[in-house]
Amino acid sequence: MAPSAACSMASVSRALRPQPRASACSAARLGCGLGIAWSMPSHGMGNDKHELGLAVASAPAATITPVLRSRQILCKAEANVSSNLPDSLPTGVSQYEKIVELLTTLFPVWVILGTIIGIYKPYMVTWLETDLFTMGLGFLMLLMGLTLTFEDFRRCMRNPWTVGVGFLAQYLIKPMLGFSVALALKLSAPLATGLILVSCCPGGQASNVATYISKGNVALSVLMTTCSTIGAIVMTPLLTKLLAGQLVPVDAAGLAISTFQVVLVPTVVGVLAHEYFPKFTERIITVTPLFGVLLTTLLCASPIGQVAEVLKTQGGQLFIPVALLHVAAFALGYWLSRLSTFGESTSRTISIECGMQSSALGFLLAQKHFTNPLVAVPSAVSVVCMALGGSALAVYWRNKGLPANDKDDFKE
Repeated sequence: MAPSAACSMASVSRALRPQPRASACSAARLGCGLGIAWSMPSHGMGNDKHELGLAVASAPAATITPVLRSRQILCKAEANVSSNLPDSLPTGVSQYEKIVELLTTLFPVWVILGTIIGIYKPYMVTWLETDLFTMGLGFLMLLMGLTLTFEDFRRCMRNPWTVGVGFLAQYLIKPMLGFSVALALKLSAPLATGLILVSCCPGGQASNVATYISKGNVALSVLMTTCSTIGAIVMTPLLTKLLAGQLVPVDAAGLAISTFQVVLVPTVVGVLAHEYFPKFTERIITVTPLFGVLLTTLLCASPIGQVAEVLKTQGGQLFIPVALLHVAAFALGYWLSRLSTFGESTSRTISIECGMQSSALGFLLAQKHFTNPLVAVPSAVSVVCMALGGSALAVYWRNKGLPANDKDDFKE
C-alpha cells in the first residue's frame, strides 16, 4: 500500500464499488444496519503483489461520478480483501471513531449486560413493547437500506451460486434443524413452534459484525443478509406454516404482512433514499452510529425482560434446544460450504449467516401472531445464544487466520 494512501469507511456496511483494476475487490462493510462509521488511514506498506492498495475517493461532491459516491473507496487487490483486514484500527483516527469501533466489536458484551438487566431489572427494558419494538426493528431495517444501492442487488445476480448456497442454508437447513431439535427433545407445542419460527427467520445484522471479526467476506455477508431479508416475506411465513402448522394454528398471511411491513418497506425506502438523495443519506448515516448500537442492544434486551419470569424458572430447559440449534447451524453452514468447494473466507461467512438470524423479528412475530406467550421465549433465548456463539466463533477464526492461498469465490 502506498504510504500516502488512506481508507475511509463512510457508513456501516458500505460496499466498495467495482473498478476496472479491482477484479477481486471485496467490501469493507461492518455492522450492516447499525449505522456505524469510522475512518481508517492506511499503513505504509511495500508493493508486494499480495498486499492491498486503498485510496480515498476525495473529490468534491460536484465532481464525483455516479459510480463513486462521497467518501467511497477505490479498491485494488489480487486476493480477498477480508484476508488483509487489519487486526486493529490504525493510529490517526479520531477519538469518536475509536469509540464507535470499540462499541461495535464489543456487541456481545452489550448483549450479556442487556441479558442481565432484562432478567433482574426487566422494568428498565420492557417499556419497549410491541409497537415501539416494531418501530425500532423497522428503523434498523431502514438503516440497512440506507447503506445499499441497486448495484448491490446486481452483485447478487453476479454471484448466484455463492449467495444461493447461503440462501439454501438459511431457509432449508436451518428450519429443518429447528424442526428436528424440537421433535428430538420433545418440546411442548408452544416452545417447539417458537423454535421453528426463529429458525425460519432471515439473517441478522449482527452477522455482518461477526463476519468482519472472523476475517470472512463482509461484502458477501451483507448481500446474503439482504437477500435473506427480502426472501423472508415469503419464506418465513411459508416455512413456519409447513413445519409448525401441525403443532399450533399458524396465521401465514398475518406473518407475511408483518414481515412485509417491518422488513421490506423500510429497506426499500432506505435503498431509494440512498439512490436519489445520496448527500442527505450520507449526513444521516454519519450521525446515527451510537444510536444504532443503543437501539440494537435494546432490541436484544427487551425480549429477555419480557419473558424474564419464564427464564428464571425454565431457563436451563430452554437454553439447551436453542443452543443446539445454533451450534448445529454454524457447523452445517460451514461444512456445506466446504463441500461446495468454497474457500475458507466464504465458508466462514456462510456459517455465520446460517447460525445468526434476526431473533428480534422472530420475537416480534411470535408476540403479534400467536396467543400463547411461550412461543416468543425461544426467540428471546436465541438473541443471547446467537450473539455469544457467533462472536466466540468469530474470535476463534480471527486468531486462527486464513490460509495464504485462500480461494476468492466472490465476484465484484
